[in-house]
Amino acid sequence: MLLTFIISIIIVFVVLILSVLTISKAYKYKHTIDEPTEKNKGSDM
Repeated sequence: MLLTFIISIIIVFVVLILSVLTISKAYKYKHTIDEPTEKNKGSDM
């Protein structure tokens, strides 16, 4: 029973650490916007 509890705690911590790392990496991602093409420059639609 104790071994199962310890393994469960380890799995929870691994998932938590991976989640935090993924969220941190996503916030650091630099989004870019494509420049408008000549065809679309004049229209607002």
